[in-house]
Amino acid sequence: MITDKTTMRSLGNEPPILADGRRAPDRREISLRWLSGTFLTGITSSLLMGVALFAALDGRQQLAIPAEAYAALGPAAGGAQPTAAKRGDRILTPSIVAKPSDRTIMEVSTMIHDGEKEVVRRQPFAHVKMTLAANHQPADSYPSFDPLAIFSNEETDGAPPVSRTGTLYGSDVESEVALKTVDFPLKGSTLKFASSMSLDEVEENVRTNGSVLTDGNTQIASLFYVDPRRFASDASDLDLIQGLSARVVEENMTVSAFENITDQSAEYADDVIPVRRATPIANVMINAGYAKAQAEDIAGYLRPALDAKELQEGDVLRIGIIQKGENGEAKVVRASVYSRGSHVFTMALDDTGHFVKGFEPPQLAAVASAFDDNGTPAITAGYDLPRVYDGVYRAALSYGMNSTMVAQIIKLLASNVDFQAQLKPSDRLEAFFSVADDSGKATDDSELLYVNARFGDAETRFYRFQDPDDNTIDYYNEQGKSIRQFLLRNPVPNGSFRSGFGMRRHPILGFSRMHTGVDWSAPRGTPIIAAGNGVVEKAGWDSGGYGNQTLIRHANGYVSSYNHQSAIAKGVTPGAKVVQGQVIGWVGTTGLSTGPHLHYELIVNGNRVDPLRIRLPGGKSLEGEALAQFEKERTRIDELLAKDNGAEVAAAQ
Repeated sequence: MITDKTTMRSLGNEPPILADGRRAPDRREISLRWLSGTFLTGITSSLLMGVALFAALDGRQQLAIPAEAYAALGPAAGGAQPTAAKRGDRILTPSIVAKPSDRTIMEVSTMIHDGEKEVVRRQPFAHVKMTLAANHQPADSYPSFDPLAIFSNEETDGAPPVSRTGTLYGSDVESEVALKTVDFPLKGSTLKFASSMSLDEVEENVRTNGSVLTDGNTQIASLFYVDPRRFASDASDLDLIQGLSARVVEENMTVSAFENITDQSAEYADDVIPVRRATPIANVMINAGYAKAQAEDIAGYLRPALDAKELQEGDVLRIGIIQKGENGEAKVVRASVYSRGSHVFTMALDDTGHFVKGFEPPQLAAVASAFDDNGTPAITAGYDLPRVYDGVYRAALSYGMNSTMVAQIIKLLASNVDFQAQLKPSDRLEAFFSVADDSGKATDDSELLYVNARFGDAETRFYRFQDPDDNTIDYYNEQGKSIRQFLLRNPVPNGSFRSGFGMRRHPILGFSRMHTGVDWSAPRGTPIIAAGNGVVEKAGWDSGGYGNQTLIRHANGYVSSYNHQSAIAKGVTPGAKVVQGQVIGWVGTTGLSTGPHLHYELIVNGNRVDPLRIRLPGGKSLEGEALAQFEKERTRIDELLAKDNGAEVAAAQ
């Protein structure tokens, strides 16, 4: 039996070594005091050593910057000595996020019809100019690429949409103005005529408003019935005699006539292009948006002068251009190369139209700050550029548009742009749309008024307009023609081409016969959309081998035929109206068919033609009064955007 005293001895209650040396300790016994003291001493020593090392190395975590890291800092570092990094800093800065600096919010007077009245009020609009190849980081997600969603349109022909934005008004208003137009009374008038003004009242008005009556050399004093000296006085700032005196011109002096500045006046501007990596001279200009022929011409002069085919990292190319109007061709008159901020070479155009060596142009602050990236989106490398579809969505969402508006732009550009192709550094998109407030964010009530898209060498520009004849809203090019296609060539956007138009051996009948359409292969149940607006002429079974067939009659003698459908959509019956992109049925294999596909035919004036080769007419064209109103609306938008661009250029210089 173990007593309490024995238990205490086993736990080391006795000291391990006796001072008087009477006996040696039992090896099975251990002192808890000694063990805990040793353990605490070790922990304390380790903590003290850690604190000492931390204090010694505090603020000196980065002892040397590797060569790769220093090179990645870019030319902005120049040849300066690297500074010691602080705790929490990054050796390599993250990629610069695109900043939507090319965005202007402006207050514009718009007019909306409200019954018999026309209400004019100020409304905010956003004008954005996007470089699609920039490293945009949108906050919102966007749908993945789906060709059916791009071309489909589930809306049926109903009431015309209501214009929430209205049309741009020609004059500015302070708040809100209601206008009402009535016919001029030809037979008498109920309005009373005001009494004529007395001579004293006329004179008082002239003295009060005289300062606003003068306009250059055209003055009220030039009227033959007004004595100029009558209103002249020493105390008055208004001098009505000014401009009537003779002008003395010295000998051998030429006085040039005053030239009014118009939209077509020649303007000079400097284009500063920073070079972030070794790039051929021509490619530097091509990536900046210049034509290939123009870039090669400039590069041909610079290469022998610089004795190099490429511009190096940190170089700056400064191009001097003269341009007439916004859409006029930009003429290069000077080109300068800078390396690390120092001038290297300048060439300029002489009187004979040839480039010769020139003097260094006046200094420009934009050259020194070319690599500052203050507000300029960073361009991704060419091999890292996304698809056109992704680039449009990322840029538009980061510039304040919502997914609905971007989807609308995608649909409007679908007939001219390959959205699965890779972006180019020069691809750009300009848009003008209504917003709710100064934040520049589009809402569900926002409307897109203007788009100018440039992809490669192709440019597409269109304007929103409501036709007063039928109140339909559509988008038209500069000539007033709708940008929408008259007919789609592929009614199965998710399908793949299977068989073309022409003679072939029939897979079931076994002999050669004319194949009067185009086959698009797709899984059973794939939606089929209407190729264009029209009226259903037939929807049902065909005994001649077409199976479930739908015929749609379009304008100007065009009929589209959809065959072998598994089913026809509800509401697609003879006499029903359909719109382009509306789902009218589903792919099947009814009738004489070896597998699920759509046999699509196009009939013009009773003759079957090749849907892929025939030249289709364009969309709707405005005429008469509607065209005149569209041209006024287009001119107002162009003038408004031209003023915004001019203000921005002046601020940049």
